[in-house]
Parts: sequence; C-alpha cells; structure tokens
Amino acid sequence: MPSTTCLQQHPRALFLTTAALPLTGWAVHAATLHRQLAATRRDPLTGLLRRDSYTARARRLLARRQVVAVVMVDADHFKQINDRDGHEAGDAVLAALGKRLTEWAGPRAVCGRLGGDEFAATLPLPAERRTERLEQLVRALHAPVLLDDGRLIPVAASVGAATTDILGTRDLTALQRAADAALYDGKHTGRAVLATTAHARVPSVNGRRMGRPGTSVWGQAA
Repeated sequence: MPSTTCLQQHPRALFLTTAALPLTGWAVHAATLHRQLAATRRDPLTGLLRRDSYTARARRLLARRQVVAVVMVDADHFKQINDRDGHEAGDAVLAALGKRLTEWAGPRAVCGRLGGDEFAATLPLPAERRTERLEQLVRALHAPVLLDDGRLIPVAASVGAATTDILGTRDLTALQRAADAALYDGKHTGRAVLATTAHARVPSVNGRRMGRPGTSVWGQAA
C-alpha cells in the first residue's frame, strides 16, 4: 500500500517540479529586467535619477499638501577642473556633489542629475528651517574632494531654491525656472539664493535666466 501511494504521488510531484521551472526562470528574468530598468532611470556616475525619472517623482512629491522646495545646483568652474586635473577628477567631483546633495536632502527627497554638472532636488522644506538648511547645503558642496591618488580638488557650486509657499505654485516647471533664476543671481558668490516672485517672472531660454530681477539672497533685499 505505501508503494502504491508513492507511485500515485510521484507523477504529481514531478509535474509540480516541472511546472515550477518556467516560473522560476521568469522570476529571474523579471528581476533582471527590473534591475536593467532601474539602471536606465539612474545616472551611472552619480546614482541620481535621470531627468525624466526625476521629473516624474518630483511632480508626485509636489502633489502632496506640504511646503516643498525645488533646489537647483550648478558646479562652478567645472570645465577648469576637467582641463586642469583631468576627466577622472571631474567625474569624481560630480559623484561627490551628487552624494552630498543626496545626503543633505534626506530620504524623503527626490534628487536628480539633469545633465552635465547640473543637479536638482525636490524635498519638504519648512520655512522655519529653510535658511539653516540651505546654508548647510552650500557648506557641504564647497568642501574639497579627495581623489584616490591623494590630490585635493577645490570645489564650488551655486545654489538656487524655489518654494511652493513663496511662489504660490506647485508646478515643477515654474519652480525649477525660478530656482534656476535665483541660482544665477548668486552665481560664484558662495551663497544660496531663495527665489521670490520676481524670479518667476524672469524670461528664460532652456531654463537659463535672461536679465536680472534684482532680488534677494535668503529672502532679503540684495
């Protein structure tokens, strides 16, 4: 009787084992596809989101009912680093800036590399901590980068920020344009510039401001 039972169960066990093989193969394939898709969403050098993925996630964060800031970061004199110290040094600087921005922004933020030496972050940023937090970011971005060969590369970056409460909009394009205008208002000054409504009215080409709104640093008159 036991041998009969064994004979009856064996074909079923064989069927289940055989049926499981394609499922296992598909799971491995799906995991590989997921990793490949994730890789296409992220910049391989910095690990930050690429522009399209950053934009989609930033818009979802902006849709929530909280005060959100869009922060633009642009490396200063980056071409000089490439020319003077080599492209490997330039890559190390970009990777360091991306890491510092991510660590500063925190786990609730969305960070991306928009292209070249331009970065962006969208994050909750309450008004009472805004000045302090932006000052922290500027300090972090201006720390020298130590290369594997022991060289110390001086680094500087310009920062502009635009917030939903000051500008009265949750449109990512509008906030990013205002933050970019604020960034160029303080280019090479070592200060983060907080956008006012005047920055939102600055004409731009491809997100780059044209003209000067005569606005503020840290929300105060320049």
